[in-house]
Amino acid sequence: MTTVSLQNKDAASVSADAVALAVASTEDGPRLLADLPRALRWLPGSLASLGVTGAADEVVKVASAGGASAGVLVLTGVGKITGDVPDHERLRRAAGAAARAAAGLGTLALALPSAGVEDGVAAVEGALLGAYAYSTYKEKSAKAQKAPVGEVVLLTSATRDKKLKAGVERAGVLADAVAATRDLVNAPPSDLYPEAFAGIASRAAKEHGLKITVLDDQQLRDGGYGGLTGVGQGSVRGPRLVSVRYSPRGATADVALVGKGITFDSGGLSLKPAASMETMKCDMAGAAAVLQTVVAAARLKLPVAVTGWLCLAENMPSGTAMRPSDVISIYGGRTVEVLNTDAEGRLVMADGLVAASETKPDLLLDVATLTGAQMVALGARVSAVMADDEAVGRRVVAAADRSGEQFWPMPLPEELRAGLDSQVADISNMGERFGGMLVAGLFLREFVGRTGGEGSPRIPWAHLDIAGPAFNERGPWGYTGKGGTGVAVRTLVQLLEDTGAGR
Repeated sequence: MTTVSLQNKDAASVSADAVALAVASTEDGPRLLADLPRALRWLPGSLASLGVTGAADEVVKVASAGGASAGVLVLTGVGKITGDVPDHERLRRAAGAAARAAAGLGTLALALPSAGVEDGVAAVEGALLGAYAYSTYKEKSAKAQKAPVGEVVLLTSATRDKKLKAGVERAGVLADAVAATRDLVNAPPSDLYPEAFAGIASRAAKEHGLKITVLDDQQLRDGGYGGLTGVGQGSVRGPRLVSVRYSPRGATADVALVGKGITFDSGGLSLKPAASMETMKCDMAGAAAVLQTVVAAARLKLPVAVTGWLCLAENMPSGTAMRPSDVISIYGGRTVEVLNTDAEGRLVMADGLVAASETKPDLLLDVATLTGAQMVALGARVSAVMADDEAVGRRVVAAADRSGEQFWPMPLPEELRAGLDSQVADISNMGERFGGMLVAGLFLREFVGRTGGEGSPRIPWAHLDIAGPAFNERGPWGYTGKGGTGVAVRTLVQLLEDTGAGR
């Protein structure tokens, strides 16, 4: 685990293995964003000859040439900026890229520009997020993988500032939650199956004083959870529904989070192409994010009650698997005609949404790697938000903006709803081909409960589709390495904090 300390020293005198310095890109060439001690004043005039441009995500390591106690200077680009201090997300990414580049070194000092407490906190958060590696299954090749930075030192004159200390502590909790989510997403499906996932949730609940309930496959069948049992019936490893609750005294609000937890998605009998299965261990990223958000809320002692619902199943083809044209009954009684068994996430989420709605939360969010259409529309880095109440959608997007995650509001066009009509059941799990992400959101909306009796408003709800951003198949960037990203955790925690503050 990477630790953090605050030191009132300069870039030359701090005792560290490496010092990170920010470089901006300008029309006149690279510009170092630091007040350097005399021993390092040679550096600005050498940037161009060193090949440094200051572009975002660019990292160049150079020897300090005896000008600093640290042997290595990590020049990390922030791109084009206005003024002398980058915005918080640029600081996070620059610090994260520096931390990734400094892997194998013991201590990294951050001599990054700052105009206040929040800038310093953003830099620390980025460095902690960047100091991540998944090495659980490294055996003979373990020595070849460089260990993450062991300590991050923030260089600041405000070492006794209580707000800075509190912010750094919060950054540590967030980084832990994101790392734990990444670990779950990166785990092989042979080891992370529904029962195993439920066990991890149980241990986390015990450690952090959370209330947990786990329904196994027999209890799900007896209880009428047709989405989970239908999707899970093709696997020898049965489904689970886990609810994990943090409920502080005097909570100002009650929030429910529903996470998709398909521990492996073959597509079922509507089998995916082989190449499309290679990353399908990540199809439980929503449930992982929900679990770790509840843990983070407990660690931060937020004044908001929050219940995470983990909808866990493995979608496999077999002689017992759900067939296209089968009709299943979701928890609560609504029937669904299954036209495509690879549209399974919405089925398990439907069970979770109905169950969560029964508790009458003040706010209901679901998080899922739900549709390939999300990636077609928004790419691999931007997640989608759909809500039938624009105010709820705006709250989610605002929380994402503050946290540094990219979420974009998408509509729920009423004209697409008719495509979900079924001739034999209450609704089908597939609609029109075009706008597939929006159709999936409309399907989920059908299972969101009401605040009161029939005809009352729906519980305030938003659907977060994180299909692309949950798993980085490309090269590392900023604080994000390859594999699981832990996306949505920071947004959800920020939203809980906003809710507790009455925003």
